[in-house]
Order: sequence, then C-alpha cells, then structure tokens
Amino acid sequence: MDHIVYVVDDDNSVRQSIVSLLQSEDYHVADFASAQAFLGQPFSHLPSCVILDMNMPLSDGFEVVETLGKTGRTFPVIFITGYGTIPMSVKAMKAGAYEFLTKPIVSEQLLNAVREGLLLAEKNLSLSHEQSSLAERHQTLTPREREVLGLAIGGLLNKQIATALGVSEITAKVHKRRVMEKMQTRCLADLVRAAERLHIVKSQSR
Repeated sequence: MDHIVYVVDDDNSVRQSIVSLLQSEDYHVADFASAQAFLGQPFSHLPSCVILDMNMPLSDGFEVVETLGKTGRTFPVIFITGYGTIPMSVKAMKAGAYEFLTKPIVSEQLLNAVREGLLLAEKNLSLSHEQSSLAERHQTLTPREREVLGLAIGGLLNKQIATALGVSEITAKVHKRRVMEKMQTRCLADLVRAAERLHIVKSQSR
C-alpha cells in the first residue's frame, strides 16, 4: 500500500532536513512552510501521517490538529518542538498526538515514529473502508429485512420472527436468508458482529 508523510514546519532548514531524511528511506513526502498551506491543500486518500511543528506563526500545532479533527481527518500526528516541556507533552498526548519529539530531532526516533504511524494509518484506513462497505450493504436492505435483522440479532428463532412479523415461518426464513446474503454474513454470529459495528439495536418480539 502506498503512503504519504506530511511535514509542516516554518523553519526551512529543519523542514528540508526532515524531508531529505524521509526521502532517503523512500517515503513519499509533501512539505509545507505554514499550517495554512497544509490545511488548504487537497488531501490524499492514502495512508498518511503528519510531522507537525508545534510553534508556528498564526497557528500552533494544537489548532492544526483541532481543525483536522473537525474535517474528519485523523492522521497520526508526530509533534516536534524546540521548546518541549512535560506539561506541553502531556497536552499534546491529550490532543491526540501519536508521538512528541524535541529538536534537534534524532533521526532514528523520527523514522521509528513515522514507520509506526503509517502502520496505524493503514490499519485505520482499512477499518474505515470496511465500515463504509458494511454501511452500504445495510442500505440495500428493505424495511422488512431491517425488521428481520433487528429480530434475528435479538436472538429470535425463525418461528418467533414469523410470529413477531405476522408472516409464515417460510417467509421469515426467506427474509432472513436475504438479510444474510445482502450483509455478506455466513452465520448469525457474523450478523451480530456486523450489526454491532453499525450500532444497530436489537429488537424484541412484539
């Protein structure tokens, strides 16, 4: 899977040093001299992480992370700063930082953080795609099939589902089979797990 590492730092020498280090390890890098330029660019859909200077003119690292969160982007963020303090590092972690490094940056520490950050980004992106696919499959269910889904994950047998819906047991079986096929689940346990991921509340017999 391809990837991209964003480097955001207003210090040109530091930024270029980081870019050179990452490129020497064959990372795809995009660098920005300001938070505004970074936030204003069209973001890639590839697994990504951000190396972000905490102390920049006009916008600090915390504001950048907050803005990213409001737009639904949850990249692993590696904060870097020349003025690191324990309270600042604690605040950074609470803000969702993946790592917090102080300048001058130790190359191996940064590379390890980027490597692990991208692995996390890949995992998160994969889970996001799975969730979207699951939601799309759920959208294909008819209103009646959604009723059957709620009753099935509530532990009702086909006969009980039929009674709850006022239909024959054969009809209930057909609906349940279609639900399983559309949701691409092989057994009831798979269906229950899929419903949990979609936060579907199980129904009880009426």
